[in-house]
Amino acid sequence: MDWASVAGLVLAVAGILVGHSLDGGRFASLVQPAAFAIVVVGTFGAVLLQSERRTFTRGLAMLRWVFVPPRGERQKLSREIALWSLSARRDGLLSLEQYMTKADPFVEKGLRLVVDGIHPDKVRSLLEHEINGYEFAQRQAARIWESAAGYAPTIGILGAVLGLIHVMENLSDPARLGSGIAVAFVSTVYGVGLANLFFYPVGNKLKAIVSDKVAQYEILTEVFYDLASGDHSRVVDERVASLLTHH
Repeated sequence: MDWASVAGLVLAVAGILVGHSLDGGRFASLVQPAAFAIVVVGTFGAVLLQSERRTFTRGLAMLRWVFVPPRGERQKLSREIALWSLSARRDGLLSLEQYMTKADPFVEKGLRLVVDGIHPDKVRSLLEHEINGYEFAQRQAARIWESAAGYAPTIGILGAVLGLIHVMENLSDPARLGSGIAVAFVSTVYGVGLANLFFYPVGNKLKAIVSDKVAQYEILTEVFYDLASGDHSRVVDERVASLLTHH
């Protein structure tokens, strides 16, 4: 669990609620299901309209990374790289096949290319293409949260206009004016609040996680290039040092 993310979200919401109460406001006045439905459903509907279904569902699934980030694998990878280097130097490149089972798909592909004796430059080229595809797909998925942040304030304004329309339709019934005005203003609060306190931070954090994973894959690409080239183990050790320090 990433407690920093949890604390950040709680602190942001608490700041709004405490400030609202200090000004004499009531928490109940901010609870407007109609406004919430307009902003949230409308926002995600707009995001789904602009996105492919696979991208949209992947982006929603990535939300858990904000609070439960992918397990750090740099230490594990550094140990595995050391084993690959030792095994390749002692028993030849074919011995690397034993490390392919249950490996990360990218690692498995890299090891397969090395074991198959593919030219080092071709290994690098193929893996860089793989990285580009992975990065594009993941960044597109993470971008749905930035898109949501862009749409939410505008849809909040739309909710405000709908609330005012409701008010104008019921000018002759004072008892119904309050709910219409509440929906009008709370919709704007929901739109701006969700955009700046949740959607934008989530999108930025997901992009940082993707960038970290891409950096690991780029170092692994150089490791596989070194193995395919038959470089001295000292070169591979430097790659391991880079993997451990650049994070």
